[in-house]
Amino acid sequence: MPRDVDPRLLRAFVAVSEELHFTRAAARLYVAQQALSRDVRRLERELGAELFSRTTRQVALTADGERLLPYARRVLAAQDELVAAFTGPARPLLVDLNSPGLVFGRILERARELAPECELMARFESGLTGAAAEMIAGRLDMSFGRYAGLDPALRSALAQQPVRYEPMAVLLPSDHPLTELDAVPLDALAGETVYAGAGNPRTLEWTDLAHRLFAGRGIGVAPPAPLAVGPEEFGRIMAKKRNPALVVVDFPAMPGAELRPLIDPVPLSPVSLVWRKGLIHPGVTAVRSAAAELAAAEGWLEKPADGWVPATDALIMMSQI
Repeated sequence: MPRDVDPRLLRAFVAVSEELHFTRAAARLYVAQQALSRDVRRLERELGAELFSRTTRQVALTADGERLLPYARRVLAAQDELVAAFTGPARPLLVDLNSPGLVFGRILERARELAPECELMARFESGLTGAAAEMIAGRLDMSFGRYAGLDPALRSALAQQPVRYEPMAVLLPSDHPLTELDAVPLDALAGETVYAGAGNPRTLEWTDLAHRLFAGRGIGVAPPAPLAVGPEEFGRIMAKKRNPALVVVDFPAMPGAELRPLIDPVPLSPVSLVWRKGLIHPGVTAVRSAAAELAAAEGWLEKPADGWVPATDALIMMSQI
C-alpha cells in the first residue's frame, strides 16, 4: 500500500465513477481514453483492489470502488482548496509600482476593473533588481522595470511582457540654468555629474542604463548618495548635493526641483512587466491584459523617430518570455 496516492489517479477514478463510461470520463478530463484506462489500472495496482467491474456493455463500481469514492472526493476537494489558496483570487497579489504617480498605477487600476474578485495590492519601492530577487523568493509577485538590465541568472527565473518606452527626463535644482529651457538637449548635460542611483543595490539596472546613455557625451554619473525615501528627503538630499537626477517624464514633483524632458535624442527607458515564471493567479492575467490594453491604446511601445535605447533592450522589448 503506497504512502502517497497521485491526485491525478484519484481524479481519473472519480470521473469514471460518476460517468460510468470511460470515453465520457476521458472527454471530461481532456485526456485520451487509453491514458485514463492506464491511470485507473495503476490506481488499482497501488491499492491492491479492483475498483470497477467492466463488461463490453457497462462499467460499474465494485464494493471496493464504492468504499474508495467518498475518500477520493474528500482528498480532491482538499487539494482544490489548497491550490485555490495559493493560486486563486483569495490570495492577494502584490504588485510593485515603483513610485506613486507613475503610469503603472493606471495599469493596476484597470486590472482591478478586469478582475474585481482579486485583491491586487500595490507597493512602492524603486528598483527592478531588488524586486527581481524578491519575486524569485516569493515575497513579491509582479513589478515593472528594465528587464534587460537584470543579471542573466535573475532573468532565467522571470517572465516579462514589454509595456512601454518611457521618455526620460532630468530633474534639476530650481535655480539651475537649464531650467530656463522647456526641454534639455542631452549634450547640454556635458560637464554635469548626474545622479542615477549609483550605490543602490536595488537599482543596478537603472545605473547601468545611465552609464550607457552618458558614454562618450562627457556626462558623469554621480557617486552614491544617501538613499532618500519620500519626496521631502529626496528634495533635501538633492538640494544638498546639487546634482541633477536622471528620471522619467512621469516622475512625481519634488520640492525645490524642476523636471525637464531630455531631447536630441529622446532617451527611452524600456519598461517591462515582470513576474516569476510559473506564477499562477487570475490577477496575473488581469494585470497583463490591462498593461497590453493601455499600451495599445496609448502607443506606449511606439518608439519616436529620434528615440534612443540600447540595442540589447530593443531586442528584448520585441520579445515576450
